Amino acid sequence: MKIGVIGSGYVGLVAGACLADFGHEVICMDVDKKKIDDLKKGVMPIYEPGLDDIVERNVRYERLSFTTDIDHAVKNSEVLFIAVGTPPKDDGSADLQYVLAVASDIGKHMDKYKVIVDKSTVPVGTGRLVKKTVKDELEKRGLELDFDVVSNPEFLREGKSIHDFTHPDRIVIGCESEKAEDIMKKVYRVLYINNTPFVTTNIETAEMIKYASNAFLAVKISFINEMALLSEKVGGNVQEIARAMGMDGRISPKFLHAGCGYGGSCFPKDTKAIVDIAAKNGLEFRVIKAAIEANEIQKMKMVDKIINEMGSVKGKTIGVLGLTFKPETDDMRDAPSLVIIPELIKKGAKIKVFCPQGFKEAKWRLADYSDNIEYCEDSYEAANGSSAVVILTEWNQFRGLDLEKTKSLMKDDFFFDLRNIYSTDDSIRKIFKYSGVGI
Repeated sequence: MKIGVIGSGYVGLVAGACLADFGHEVICMDVDKKKIDDLKKGVMPIYEPGLDDIVERNVRYERLSFTTDIDHAVKNSEVLFIAVGTPPKDDGSADLQYVLAVASDIGKHMDKYKVIVDKSTVPVGTGRLVKKTVKDELEKRGLELDFDVVSNPEFLREGKSIHDFTHPDRIVIGCESEKAEDIMKKVYRVLYINNTPFVTTNIETAEMIKYASNAFLAVKISFINEMALLSEKVGGNVQEIARAMGMDGRISPKFLHAGCGYGGSCFPKDTKAIVDIAAKNGLEFRVIKAAIEANEIQKMKMVDKIINEMGSVKGKTIGVLGLTFKPETDDMRDAPSLVIIPELIKKGAKIKVFCPQGFKEAKWRLADYSDNIEYCEDSYEAANGSSAVVILTEWNQFRGLDLEKTKSLMKDDFFFDLRNIYSTDDSIRKIFKYSGVGI
């Protein structure tokens, strides 16, 4: 099957590469010429484990190609995935300008029946808007071409997106015709024959499923973080609380890991968007609004924890390990580090930081604080001369630190494990003034 993927970011590039690996002929199109030129040279625009190998393999087999030519992508594809960004506006609503621009371009260039798939995370009603936009462009051209719009939301975790695309929990297809449904099942035939569950709904329900899923997980994280704050006050251990809660089949243990708050490209954006959708429909989503507020408070509570334990951070150097919102990605969107580091600097601290993949983004996102940040070659350089070490991201290499070596390099012995990766290691408490979250 011939497939076009419009947008070559996290979702589009992973989807395009994996669909090519399923045996389809895939054209990835993007307006960013440099990105496309780099992809043709095998240079990935994002860090995603395993992605470069899949891209290289499918380019070599001539199943995957890259272009900036929208006309070429549209006319040479039976199915067109819209996988462009939907960034939040100031009011929290999703900005659909890029999605609708693609829909308009499809309408301007299509010459026969197409299945147009919303892969981007979009608010309820976007499928109808895309349909109207394409139809309006066809009318301007004096054409009456048949087409279908499908909602096929993604459920990809950055750092594990290849596995998530090829081993999904479910495939959601929101459509209005059996023809479109049959075509989408052919797109995902590899998964269909492997008994992956398929959920077929109307378009609006499919659009809601993605937001509902992410909002629920965000609520779960904020909930356990609040339990962690209370645990510290009353002498409880949030990890044991979470483990016992997770044994309940109604709850499950996933996303019950206390830390310094969630970030990334999905949870912050999607929770705000669904609250906005509710408001536009006369509803107030109090639970999700509370989760959003609790998440921001959690980041500030971590700053308070560091300052209270150390007495003051003024004039002190703090070694920070991890900048990205999670491990195995270079993404810093809404990462806790973007709140915690500036707040520590405002309180007079100097920061030495190491992150395996975060420097490129950090240097422009934290540009206003560059005079107070030193980017280091490894964890031990970040610890050298520091009064405290703070773990903000649970990269695997931080789990195996030589603790004695780390301590010998430091000026003082504070260790703030804001991801609880050393919480069960009794030896760390003999070496450092150790502080986890909710322990």
